[in-house]
Amino acid sequence: MDNIHVTGIRAYGYTGYLPEEQVLGQWFEVDVKLWLDISKAGKTDAIEDTLDYRSVISIVKHLIQTSKFALIEKLIATIAESILAECHSITQVQVILSKPAAPIPDFGGRISLEVTRTRV
Repeated sequence: MDNIHVTGIRAYGYTGYLPEEQVLGQWFEVDVKLWLDISKAGKTDAIEDTLDYRSVISIVKHLIQTSKFALIEKLIATIAESILAECHSITQVQVILSKPAAPIPDFGGRISLEVTRTRV
């Protein structure tokens, strides 16, 4: 199966376990891998025969900016499920969600979660 990678989607959001995360917010970064058949578009060179990935970017950014979940596990699951629900040509999606500056004392790394969901 063919796939499209969209990486480096950044948005400012208010999901987090700590109260200040839901008030002050923070940056999130998302990479998605989308499984779909792009063979027709490879022949026709027509956008209507493939996925316009701008819609996926919009879904991800909108959810990050408007959601206020306690856990990033809920945010990443919502992103994956929303992409499958709104983009009917996608058969499977992998989402990697990162908090590049998690508010953890003496920790300068990033926290990332990865989920894969398949259309049923």
